[in-house]
Amino acid sequence: MYWQTARFQIDLTQPKIMGIVNVTPDSFSDGGRYARFGSAIAHAEQLVKDGADILDLGGESSRPGAPQVPLHIELERILPVLAEVLTWGIPISIDTYKPQVMQAVLDMGADIINDIWALRQPAGEGYASAEDVVAKHDSCGVCLMHMHREPQTMQLQPMQGDTDSIIPQVLSFLEQRRQSICRLGVDLPRIVVDPGIGFGKTTEQNFSLLANQREFLALGVPLLAGWSRKTAIGAVTGLQMSERVAPSVVAAVLAVQNGASIVRVHDVRETAAALKVLQAVNQNKK
Repeated sequence: MYWQTARFQIDLTQPKIMGIVNVTPDSFSDGGRYARFGSAIAHAEQLVKDGADILDLGGESSRPGAPQVPLHIELERILPVLAEVLTWGIPISIDTYKPQVMQAVLDMGADIINDIWALRQPAGEGYASAEDVVAKHDSCGVCLMHMHREPQTMQLQPMQGDTDSIIPQVLSFLEQRRQSICRLGVDLPRIVVDPGIGFGKTTEQNFSLLANQREFLALGVPLLAGWSRKTAIGAVTGLQMSERVAPSVVAAVLAVQNGASIVRVHDVRETAAALKVLQAVNQNKK
């Protein structure tokens, strides 16, 4: 299995690590540590050294309650960093839901659009819809994520239903979004899906998604899992944000064991080491 992106055909025979570069002053985990160009580039360089296979740049926080960022500010944050990392020979993903940002970064040469809204943003005055932007760039990769409601309200009113009902709800949504963009001409090898851990779900619902994650393989596309430092981990461990490295790595390994091909993480070095141990075990199974 592989993931077709603008410049790279990413081999998913072994799991890949997507390193997070938050070029924001208010991200839930980094606290704005990498908001400036120089610190963002230094952080990205370190992630690559630590073993990141993909870099994911974001210019707007999607933490619960985060305010929306004006278009011009998001572009000011992302574009200078993107211009630099595009020269590094590594796939570059852009974490955005705005069609105008998608258009700008794809025109520059970005490889992947990672959209928490799963390309549901409509067209507006002077710009196309998110679906159309991605469809017209006929080789970029895309990650479609499930989110209940929106960042401002998703944890105030999380999904309804017991843990057994969550899987079919999320699966149905992702299937509908996959079908929608395929009808526009986006080929399956370009598509990855993300169940959206922490995006409008309770702690129990999040862990149900992990426990039953293999059901999403029925969609016929690779899975991306984003457990890194999430609130659900804090809820079951009692650990503060800065203390969640070890359980985040455990969650990433469990996600891979349960079928994920890509894990999106803050702690690349630790995750890479853990996945090497998992690989060694798998290679020695009888």
